[in-house]
Amino acid sequence: MIEILKIGFLHLTLIDLIDILVVSLIIRQLYMWMKGTIAAQIFLGLLFIVLLSFVSGLVNLKLLNWLLRLVSDVWIIAFIILFQPELRRVFRLIFKPSVTAVIDEIIEAVGEMSQKQIGALIVIPRQTGIRSIIETGVPIQAKVTKELLLTIFFPRSPLHDGAVVISGDRVEAAACTLPLSAQSRIGNFLLGTRHRAALGLSEISDAIVIVVSEETGTISVAEAGKLTRGLSPEGLRKKLLAELQAGDKTPKEIFEEVSQSE
Repeated sequence: MIEILKIGFLHLTLIDLIDILVVSLIIRQLYMWMKGTIAAQIFLGLLFIVLLSFVSGLVNLKLLNWLLRLVSDVWIIAFIILFQPELRRVFRLIFKPSVTAVIDEIIEAVGEMSQKQIGALIVIPRQTGIRSIIETGVPIQAKVTKELLLTIFFPRSPLHDGAVVISGDRVEAAACTLPLSAQSRIGNFLLGTRHRAALGLSEISDAIVIVVSEETGTISVAEAGKLTRGLSPEGLRKKLLAELQAGDKTPKEIFEEVSQSE
């Protein structure tokens, strides 16, 4: 075993150095995921106790070491109980949901709503934050499913008259209010409130907004201030897959790819 450092009772080998580096990277990543939340402050406190416990173990301070282990056990339990929302957010970042699975649920719901002429407005945020939009609605925080979307947009539902915001595999909020576009007509097509709302949000953010017309069942997508109408469920699926996995492609290139594939 290669010994790198020896100071009194402290012997540091190459394996020890790699071990310390890996643990440090894990701790740093966890802190970055929690940064800006109360959980981050508690996490730092827990790290301090663990470090102090390690040092006390090295110098054989038995009573202090026992006390610190007891405190850290209680601290961990309190951390888990008090900060479940932050921990769920961390785990959703670590174990990212399948994009395809989420899109399939959206497509099935949109396809059925199109057939039954049920109006819908679905927002998929990307890089631009839309927290102010989410806060106008009713918090949901539930997994995206076809059944949930159909229930929300059912005409007699108290939440149907507004937009749903989807982030990852969760429906964050329903009945959200979107800013209306100043445009009231595109060519010969007179824009209704849902289409103006979809366009309005797409003009001020990079969100993808899906619209199902209550009058005709037509499926449309608003993005970057542009409205694409008359998409089939399969065409919408291809577009969403392309958009959410597009990398550096421009919206124009993706629209052209989708048009050519239909």
